[in-house]
Amino acid sequence: MLDVDTARRRIVDLTDSVRTFCSSRGDGLCNVFVPHATAGVAIIETGAGSDDDLVDTLERLLPRDDRYRHAHGSFGHGADHVMPAIVAPSITVPVQEGEPLLGTWQSVVLVDLNRDNPRRSVRLSFVRG
Repeated sequence: MLDVDTARRRIVDLTDSVRTFCSSRGDGLCNVFVPHATAGVAIIETGAGSDDDLVDTLERLLPRDDRYRHAHGSFGHGADHVMPAIVAPSITVPVQEGEPLLGTWQSVVLVDLNRDNPRRSVRLSFVRG
């Protein structure tokens, strides 16, 4: 399990941790899962502005205002509970000879817009195949 602090970054690159986890496991599938109702994981390009574009897009799609029935926490927190329907809480990555088969510009990232809880857990599991 990974412990991730999202207090300063809404998107955290997990790719190196996923690679390390898979490195001695051979062929199979790596599952990346966040056990939180207000966070998700995605495969995107990072470092070229796409990570900021994703945050901006999610904030436009899910404005932080009083439209949400789920109203505890900070103002607009209901948006945080809708986000995992857009950015899923898990992804599966194929692995060959211990290497995740990600494309050249693909990174595995944690997406967390929730300002109320900056401590996140990420569970990694592996199915040989």
